[in-house]
Amino acid sequence: MRRSEIQSEVTVEPYDHPTGGWGSVKSLVDKSAAEGMVASTIWETLYRQNKTDGFMCVSCSWAKPANAHPFEFCENGAKATIWEQTKNRTDRDFFARHKLTELLEWTDYELEKQGRLTTPMRYDPSLDQYIPVSWEAAFREIGEELNKLDPKSVIFYASGRASLETSYMWQLFARVYGSQNLPDSSNMCHESTSVGLPRSIGTPVGTVQLEDFEHTDMMLFFGHNTGTNAPRLLHPLQEARKRGVPVYTFNPVEERGLVRFKSPQAPTEMLSPGPGTKMSTEYFQVRCGGDIAAMTGIAKTVLELDDKAKAAGGERVLDVAFIAEHCHGFDAFERFVREATWEEIERVSGLSRADLEEVGRTYARSKAVMIHYGMGLTQHRHGVANVQMVVNLLLMRGNIGKPGAGVSPIRGHSNVQGQRTVGITEKPELAPLDTFKAFYGFEPPREKGLATVEACEGMLDGSVKAFLGLGGNFSRAVPETEKIEAAWRNLDLHVQIATKLNRNHLLPGKVTFLLPCLGRIERDTQATGDQLVSMEDSTACIHGSKGYRPPASPELLSEPKIVAEMAKATVPGRSTIPWDAWVGDYALIRDEIERAYPQYFKDFNKRFLEPGGFHRDLPACKREWKTENGKANFITPPDGFDVDPDIQTEGFDVFKLMTLRSNDQFNTTVYGYDDRLRGISGSRMVLLMSREDMDRLGLQDQDFVDVETHADDGVERRVKALRVHSYKLPKGNVGGYYPELNKLIPLWHHAVDAHVPAAKSVPVRVTRSAQMAAAAE
Repeated sequence: MRRSEIQSEVTVEPYDHPTGGWGSVKSLVDKSAAEGMVASTIWETLYRQNKTDGFMCVSCSWAKPANAHPFEFCENGAKATIWEQTKNRTDRDFFARHKLTELLEWTDYELEKQGRLTTPMRYDPSLDQYIPVSWEAAFREIGEELNKLDPKSVIFYASGRASLETSYMWQLFARVYGSQNLPDSSNMCHESTSVGLPRSIGTPVGTVQLEDFEHTDMMLFFGHNTGTNAPRLLHPLQEARKRGVPVYTFNPVEERGLVRFKSPQAPTEMLSPGPGTKMSTEYFQVRCGGDIAAMTGIAKTVLELDDKAKAAGGERVLDVAFIAEHCHGFDAFERFVREATWEEIERVSGLSRADLEEVGRTYARSKAVMIHYGMGLTQHRHGVANVQMVVNLLLMRGNIGKPGAGVSPIRGHSNVQGQRTVGITEKPELAPLDTFKAFYGFEPPREKGLATVEACEGMLDGSVKAFLGLGGNFSRAVPETEKIEAAWRNLDLHVQIATKLNRNHLLPGKVTFLLPCLGRIERDTQATGDQLVSMEDSTACIHGSKGYRPPASPELLSEPKIVAEMAKATVPGRSTIPWDAWVGDYALIRDEIERAYPQYFKDFNKRFLEPGGFHRDLPACKREWKTENGKANFITPPDGFDVDPDIQTEGFDVFKLMTLRSNDQFNTTVYGYDDRLRGISGSRMVLLMSREDMDRLGLQDQDFVDVETHADDGVERRVKALRVHSYKLPKGNVGGYYPELNKLIPLWHHAVDAHVPAAKSVPVRVTRSAQMAAAAE
């Protein structure tokens, strides 16, 4: 167990205040002071965040409005900015003082807290330390090492931070080299969306835009902690609630953002003593994995109401004209819903028939409905079926392709959706390979590459020999943490492009480089002057971003520059790509993106600085279905309500674990040990459990428990000495923090077809901690 992971005691108290409000303001003031930032500097910086003439947030990917608020940022987005612009530095002196073996005992928080990386480093195994290296030597040796390897054994990973320009260059570098192994953050979170939506409606992304909030008359949320992971969405949601739009939320955990909210943008609200806006009409704590059952109950109510309307000769509840003209598969779906019993729906969902009928009746009389969802739907064994069930429900009443309605997957990292748009994909059919061949004079690989889970399997069996990381904390974010960390050291080459130190950087291969890059907020000056970059938000809008703060170190290079130099050192003369010209003027890269993807990026350089960005032309928004049969498809859940068909989860001490992110983190980045919105402070080594389940096991608050994966595969996966605390959760469900509990997720426990780690429904056994009990004696 690493340093500081066990605190003396955990505080868990009910948090009854609204999201936003003075709690958010105080948290930001405290964080900026802790990072040594002058108040005037941080507020001047934040004023430019998510503005047309400023920089796009480095954390979440929620939409940026054309008419921005004076401070168009959320608490977590501001923390990400403060975290990047810290005065702390992880420089050559830091690495001279610390061996990697020592740093491995530090927590994630302590590592990133050291500040910005400043100097290119190479690992010296004789010293067990990183030592400075020149950029020229680093690029030369990386190229030499790559050319010793089979390209099919090399991983080119991209986190969701990199811009469209960098992402386009990264995937071209990989493909010119001969590798199709381009896993990214999507593989870990929304690949269920990318697989499910194309089969249902012919597009891999959502159809909702910001302006739809002005026209909707009902919203549903499934499996998303909006107050922490996309708080700026709360502003249009609040406006809708104030005009009476019903909002129903389904989530095993009651998250404050969709309970109460006070807008920090509204002085009158901030000064009011009231509790803020009630954000959900009703909040239903569905059981882990019970979402298909809940949606079936809503659909069953719609069918029953339609039967009554039809019998009475009234207006149909089903949009029969839309279904007849645009849809396929309705008969099989209708059969599935009618055959489902209310007894089974209530048992699996944990919700009452009366509650689901209330939602169904509201849905039946609403004209324009949006359904928002997050990883609470996608990170399941049946994640693809979850996504397709959302679409089924919307199609019943024609709620795709009209104002105020649609499917809304809420992505995480700032450009994770955009990377896929410009070619970051392991699937050859999703990239314009013939176009790349014609444009740049090389033969791209045509076989399927390795996604995240497959890359991990390759590390474990030894077939993966090298890992190049464009940002991220891969080893910490994936399942089977301990096994992956052990296997990592067998890599021939490990290269990381990063802004801050994290645990993945402490796992050296035989040759290892740590390359520091500019942050998005920093000025990026190249041959033609200061450069702009672009990214795509969750609503498929493309935005420009311009950094303006001085670089954290004069030794930093931009991500496009680093990618170009590695490519020049590795694949010289193997394509006609003008790497140097592109680095000198990023507008040339945008011209190439437009040329390669004309359907999405028409007049890219002219439009990407428009207020609110420009929207990609998505056929599904116009009721054009680019599916195999040319229709929007009702797809019946193949396993019905059997949410984990390969796993037995019955047992006295067997629970379904869902991993959670705190109010004080973004992805694997931990800003602190206070999860204000859940009322938890002091530690992240916590297990939340219902009082009923604790009583059944004879546990009290502050007791230590061990959690072990319940799987019959001969592998022991255990996290010891978690503090257990009672929390409002459905019976049989427990919660704990990501990424600390990732080691409990088997690599094979992933979404069918999509391979997303099923982190929201992990079968575990909970027992008293033998280690702590012995220590106490």
